[in-house]
Amino acid sequence: MARRTFVNVIHRLLRHPLSRLIALTGLVLLIPLCLRVALGWLNPLGILSDLAIASLLIVLLHKRPWWQSLPVLLAWGVMTLATVELVSAVGRLPTIADLHYLIDPQFLENSSGGGFAQPWLAVTLLIGLVIWLATQWMGRSVPAPGLPRSAWAAPLLLLLTHWGIQHLQPSEADQWVVYNLPHQLLAASVGDVQMRTEEWLEGDTVEAPPDMAGLTQLDLDGQKLLATPGSARNVLIIALEGIPGAYVGVNRQALHSSYQENLMPNLSRWAERGMNTPDYVLHSHQTIRGLYAMLCGDYDKLDNGTPKGVEMLTQNERNQACLPAQLRKNGFSTHYLQGAGLRFMAKDKIMPHIGFDTTLGLEWFTNSNYLEFPWGKDDKAFFEGALDYVGQLKKQKQPWMLTLLTVGTHQPYSAPDDYLQRYDTPKQAAVAYLDDALGEFLSGLERKGILKDTLVVITSDESHGIDGVRLASSWGFNLTLSPQQDQLPHVKSGVYGHVDLSASILDYFGLPVPSALSGRSLFRDYQTGREIMSYTNGKLRYHNGQGTLTECDFQQRCRNYASKGFISEQVTLTEQYRGKRARQTLAKATALNHSLLRTPLNQHYQFGSPAIIPLQAQIKDDWADNLIGAQYLEMPKGSHTRVRMTIRSVDPQQKAYILLKAKELEQDVPLGLPEEMVVTADQPLQMDFSFDNPEPRKAFSFHLLGYGLGAVEVSDFSVITEETGQSESVSELPEGSS
Repeated sequence: MARRTFVNVIHRLLRHPLSRLIALTGLVLLIPLCLRVALGWLNPLGILSDLAIASLLIVLLHKRPWWQSLPVLLAWGVMTLATVELVSAVGRLPTIADLHYLIDPQFLENSSGGGFAQPWLAVTLLIGLVIWLATQWMGRSVPAPGLPRSAWAAPLLLLLTHWGIQHLQPSEADQWVVYNLPHQLLAASVGDVQMRTEEWLEGDTVEAPPDMAGLTQLDLDGQKLLATPGSARNVLIIALEGIPGAYVGVNRQALHSSYQENLMPNLSRWAERGMNTPDYVLHSHQTIRGLYAMLCGDYDKLDNGTPKGVEMLTQNERNQACLPAQLRKNGFSTHYLQGAGLRFMAKDKIMPHIGFDTTLGLEWFTNSNYLEFPWGKDDKAFFEGALDYVGQLKKQKQPWMLTLLTVGTHQPYSAPDDYLQRYDTPKQAAVAYLDDALGEFLSGLERKGILKDTLVVITSDESHGIDGVRLASSWGFNLTLSPQQDQLPHVKSGVYGHVDLSASILDYFGLPVPSALSGRSLFRDYQTGREIMSYTNGKLRYHNGQGTLTECDFQQRCRNYASKGFISEQVTLTEQYRGKRARQTLAKATALNHSLLRTPLNQHYQFGSPAIIPLQAQIKDDWADNLIGAQYLEMPKGSHTRVRMTIRSVDPQQKAYILLKAKELEQDVPLGLPEEMVVTADQPLQMDFSFDNPEPRKAFSFHLLGYGLGAVEVSDFSVITEETGQSESVSELPEGSS
């Protein structure tokens, strides 16, 4: 009886005239608001954005037939999931360029190759959609009450209110905190139309090229901190994956940061013994871009274009100015060691090309991991191996340079169970695990006497950001430990960044600094400010060195703030603008992007090599298991890309199974290739294929994956992008890098 009563109640509720409206409102409004609460994205503008999109969906769909409304709600649900997945994986919102992936079943797969970052959201959206469908079916014979005509004004008023607040007092929060994704895409489209209209109204006037001297010149005119060249014999650079400057206590104190969580007490204690640069700028996201900037004294792309490290493979002059090549020229042995495989992002090719005598990755380590981690060595195991490596270098008579790169604080974050129990999130636990491992490593260096004759620079490749901390995605750190520490300041004033590191180390040793390098020396004091740029979380930032920080967003709308330095706790908005002035700032970034190559067209990239690559029994991760380094390439609109590959199995007794995938902005792109290809020693895989690029492609990555019991040789993986209609065939491409 009770069960029948319950069923009758549910039946009456679903048939109620208001049930369809309530179910729709719960789906498109209540779930997004709960999502903001659950993920800590609460912001008045974000709530306003959710209300605007929800009210728009309600007035559009309320009395529509279910078969008309369902596709719209499915697309909206996928957008909601895509927002959470991409923010979790790579810290950005999807863009208009991502929309054609909505039909791809693997669209929501994050960069680690795993499933949903927030599976509860997918389940909740599915339940909400089922309830809405149930009300549509059960109430199909009951007329639904109409909405007043004035309801159509609600979304318009809410959108205008959001625009007005953003215009008068723009928020500095991340885009996903301020915008609902459909609203952000709508705003971007409107902004693009507005920009094109402004350009049309201004006519065909040719704008003068921007003055780039302040961003590209080498400046060694400051007062030296050391009266004589540094006394260190060796150089050790430690790049910590994704660590922002806010994790260093000295930096927080110097910049009066409101962020006070002490996740890295060991690093902060060591910082008390060295020279710290609190206002230290990271110019971009991605490890390869950060390494390029710090080791080659140049800005990497301030967008999602082909990384300059990859571009540098096409030339043999600028690479000789990079720090490893310069130190090798002056008698140092140069070494690069990282805890992950080298082929991803072509570091197996880039690092030797810029001057490292020895380039080693995951395959070098013989010690076991303390925990399972898809990218490679956990941080404790990595630093134990690195300490042994330093011990080997200490035995040689030649001075050495060693660059270390950790991977343990890369998403997905892994840490031992006892760390996971002590911290709220896996990310915090991974950072704490890194801090303990780093502390033990530095103590080991001290015990071995390494610190007495080695210049140690601890920094990060990029920043994984901190929710609620202003500019955390651009806030890096530079901790320098020198044998002459008593002659160096504890806190280094001024604005510096990765672009300064190469010139600084050469200047420390009193070695000639090539004019091809940009930036200033950390071992000098300057009386004037300097220009500097960064591009993180979809925002381009430029400081003019004279108290003004400019920030340009996805709508090409720029705002000027009064800010003495680059990284500041609080700034004052002075003006905002679009049009010609905004394009002048963007033109500076474009000019920096072309410092190596003026165009991405007609560049032949060779990602193959004679290296023998052992295969795993199964593919675990599209990114970490990649056999080649063809990632984050740029293909201009209207171009044509051609690919040639040759793969053979090394073991005559074993078959290798090969897959080739492609991703653009982290999302799968169908290439029309077989899902799986078999390779043997007698029957190698030789394939030529091509595809058009009707729209610009950014961050386009090839993922060559293989599994089996043997090993393979990828002797050729050539990629060339050219103008449509060029007649040169792939088979006529030159071997090797051009």
